[in-house]
Amino acid sequence: MRDKLKGKAKWFWGAVILIELILFYSSSMTYKQQTSVPFLERTLGHSNKPLYGPLSKISFNYGGKTQSIANDGYYHFIEFFIRKGAHFSIYFLLGLFLCLAVYKYFNKNKFLMMFIPWLATTGLAAFDEFHQGLTGGRTPLVTDVILDSVGALTGILILMLVLWLIEQHQNKDKS
Repeated sequence: MRDKLKGKAKWFWGAVILIELILFYSSSMTYKQQTSVPFLERTLGHSNKPLYGPLSKISFNYGGKTQSIANDGYYHFIEFFIRKGAHFSIYFLLGLFLCLAVYKYFNKNKFLMMFIPWLATTGLAAFDEFHQGLTGGRTPLVTDVILDSVGALTGILILMLVLWLIEQHQNKDKS
């Protein structure tokens, strides 16, 4: 298992670079270029608002702003979840692939194998938010850096659990 992962390091680094390019491109776009609200309005129409009733009861604070259908409208509220889900997911993948990329360097030290990629993804998230702040119509949020960091940590921890389970299974087969 270790040799297979070590042999694929260049592919993992490639995935890391690809994700970073996607993030850089995405944070270079204005909100108007990136919004999915018009798509949601066209696709769902103005009369079809799935789960409107239960969603209209939800209200919470994110980044100093109250998020709710009453504040933002149905489509913007839905878009909020899509955007934050994208934040979490892309950093989940970045943390996972970065952890796999550094596997051959830190496979003897599990703490560093998790900590270095997590620290790097958190730093990249902060840089991405800074870059986003240079783009018109976008607001950098510390809350997004925290969300990105949690996404990366989740990806890393799930990967470590899977690697541990595989290792346990292989050790069981040897005995």
